[in-house]
Amino acid sequence: MLSLNKYQKILKRIFDLLLSSLILIFSLPIFFIIAIAIKLDSKGPVFFIHERTGMNGKNFKMIKFRGMVDNALAIGPEITQQNDPRITRVGKFLRRTSIDEIPQFINVLKGEMSNVGPRPEITTISAGYTQVQRQVFNFKPGITGISQINGRQMLTPAERVRIEIEYYKNATFVSDIMIIVKTFSVIVSNKGNI
Repeated sequence: MLSLNKYQKILKRIFDLLLSSLILIFSLPIFFIIAIAIKLDSKGPVFFIHERTGMNGKNFKMIKFRGMVDNALAIGPEITQQNDPRITRVGKFLRRTSIDEIPQFINVLKGEMSNVGPRPEITTISAGYTQVQRQVFNFKPGITGISQINGRQMLTPAERVRIEIEYYKNATFVSDIMIIVKTFSVIVSNKGNI
């Protein structure tokens, strides 16, 4: 079980709502610029909506800015590869800066995600989780989290889940705030990103 007590859970949800609302409001001009850049760079929609596994094993539609060619899943693997040729020019910038993840704050407002939590895994991978690995579904997935600041995409799904289960069993509101703070340095360094 998550170590947050009742009041910390309420505080975390309030913080999720406040932070995600502020980020979405202040990034609205960026949304328009990115939307134009994506449409000028390649054919296809502005957003990439993909099914992920969330809390209690319930699937949800995660929203990102599209950083790959429109038919990326039809012409290649579901998981992004290093130097993946399907990534567009604008997509490289979006992924490098993690701006592609800003629309996920909509998922936070909807209660499907949190600012901090386990990485929301693609359903084809999470379907094969062992009973132990399925413990990660006890926690709401996050935009950032312990695995995102400790290896990111360099971790295998099994390594990531192990780290996440151990951390979130003992997570506190303060430790989550520390993850958010550390996330900024990880984004700047681009460490562990593909």
